[in-house]
Amino acid sequence: MWIRVISFTIGGNPAFFTFVSNKLQAFMDIKDTSTQYRLMSVASGKQFDDTGWILDAPDEKAPGLVRAIYSQKKFIPGPASHGMYRFADWLPITRKLNGSSAPITYKSSALAVHFGLGKLFITFSGYWPERHAQMTTCSFKEMEAYSVCARLRPDLSQVLVVASAGNTARAFAHVCSDNNIPLLLCVPEDNLDALWFDRPISKCVKLIATRTGSDYFDAIHLSNVVVGFDGFFAEGGAKNVARRDGMGTTVLSAADFIGQIPEFYFQAVGSGTGAIAAWEANLRLIEAGGFGSHKMKLMISQNHPFLPMFEAWKAGSRELFTYDDVLARSHASEICAKVLSNRRPPYSLIGGLFDALTDSKGQMYAVSNQEAAVASDLFLQTEGIDIHPAAAVAVASLKHSVESKEVEPGSCIMLNITGGGEQRFKMDKSLFYLLPDLIFENDAPVDEIKAGVSTLKW
Repeated sequence: MWIRVISFTIGGNPAFFTFVSNKLQAFMDIKDTSTQYRLMSVASGKQFDDTGWILDAPDEKAPGLVRAIYSQKKFIPGPASHGMYRFADWLPITRKLNGSSAPITYKSSALAVHFGLGKLFITFSGYWPERHAQMTTCSFKEMEAYSVCARLRPDLSQVLVVASAGNTARAFAHVCSDNNIPLLLCVPEDNLDALWFDRPISKCVKLIATRTGSDYFDAIHLSNVVVGFDGFFAEGGAKNVARRDGMGTTVLSAADFIGQIPEFYFQAVGSGTGAIAAWEANLRLIEAGGFGSHKMKLMISQNHPFLPMFEAWKAGSRELFTYDDVLARSHASEICAKVLSNRRPPYSLIGGLFDALTDSKGQMYAVSNQEAAVASDLFLQTEGIDIHPAAAVAVASLKHSVESKEVEPGSCIMLNITGGGEQRFKMDKSLFYLLPDLIFENDAPVDEIKAGVSTLKW
């Protein structure tokens, strides 16, 4: 998009000059998305323009993901000062928001020695000032939020609705608060302790919760009810290309630092969206050239006993097995990594996790709470920073793979530490908690939810 800037003088009216300058700058910050990328149905291969908030391919019956196809095929990261937007060429965005940070990648020393690995690279998302990691929500969910919210047009008048088990809600609250984007969060009451911040959250962010004893799926159900009301729209979860491509910047960070596509990729999963994103970023890097032509093996893990995807994958099943709601909630309450508790993940649909694992010849692991606790302590002792329970599950799965010789000592490995530095952050900062505006029972009727939500004002 070409913009001709004309110099002129506005006599005696500096306020108007400032107004015009700000509007012009805002206009220049918006990218011409019609030429930057198109969307493609993974199921059919058909391409089409992104005419708005498209989450599904038009006129297709088979459930599947859509994928962004970028006009810039080469991988050319921008300067570190651009934060996450140093990867903007491969993000489906209309603007750049304030305050983003990119994941950092470094070569492990002490943890690598402990495992006997020569090329272990850690991609860290969180707060670790000594390594220039500045994500104040301490989670890679920040990359989702900065990408999804930057896909929104600035003049949108509806309220964005996001369901979360905790970390995603914290990330979206942070980004929307800082950038004045209307947001409604849906979170289980038992997970509200995850909604901490280093400053008060703006009134443009509202929070509703599902009663104690509920889980992430109950929060998703509540969000689905709300998006049926006028004035609200769904963020979209894994179906949102901006969410996946934001998370995919972890792989871009690793490839940029290492100079090649890793051979193995380790991450713990709740929905599997991050692993799908890693697979898609890998495919883009192959097309870009210069980083290798291989597909890294996805080595992903769930937290025992919440194992719907692990059990399906081990059985060779594309379809998830029936998971009793009561049992699922019980299992979700038992795991240490509460964010890994999605009962309806994008596993079976075309372009989903089953396809990503199959195409990459990947593997799944089940990790107990005790194994995760040991891995968390090990990471702190060897690398020098605390990590979230989900990241500890990933470290434990790396230990499994080393012991079973599924990875060789000389393999190029990317360990995705999806959250860390929270204890360090809380030592450095005063905390503010976001409290729910409304709490609903799991069986609350639609009319009751609608009446409650109608009292909220943005």
